Amino acid sequence: MGIFFPRLPDVGQPERPLFSLAGTATAHAALIALVAVVVPANDLKQALRPLAVRLVEVLPELPKSQAVKPPEVPKQQRTPPPPENLLRSNTVSESSPTFTIPPPPAPIPAAPINIAPVPEAITAPRFDADYLDNPKPVYPATSRRLGEQGKVLLRVLVSAAGLAEKVELKTSSSFTRLDQAAQEAVSRWRFVPARRGEQPIAAWVQVPLTFQLDN
Repeated sequence: MGIFFPRLPDVGQPERPLFSLAGTATAHAALIALVAVVVPANDLKQALRPLAVRLVEVLPELPKSQAVKPPEVPKQQRTPPPPENLLRSNTVSESSPTFTIPPPPAPIPAAPINIAPVPEAITAPRFDADYLDNPKPVYPATSRRLGEQGKVLLRVLVSAAGLAEKVELKTSSSFTRLDQAAQEAVSRWRFVPARRGEQPIAAWVQVPLTFQLDN
């Protein structure tokens, strides 16, 4: 099988390249026909499957950043050393005494507080109660005739039973007969004894008596 091409007029170009191009095309067509006969249709489809092409965008290179130098720190001025005598005064010698803080003293226990009991109230003896029915002193007849008058103050020790244990003259009336009459009468009186709380006790009491003549 051959392909015949008409002879073109000579235009000044050589004929060899045209025949060479025609032969190359014929060879490719024959190769494709042979592949179609020999290779199955499915394998041919897979072989002829279009290829996926992924475009990768290449970014342009960025210019390299220049290293930023840190700001220069100004150098501190060096302070002159302190004088030697100041250094000696600030240093502590090894032979300096050490001070220790003594522990706090132990607390002194508080002394127990003895609370004294409240004393019970004491009531004084009485001689003016109506139920005692004590008689008045007898006015001496001689004192009446002589016109003797006065006030006698007696000091009486009353027992817990309400009796006059002692009768003493505290203030005289200036007349002996009147003083004696007062003492004799009070020594036979009965009293309400003194009490400490509810308990009867012996105690002293003063008894005034007045001798006065009626005009």
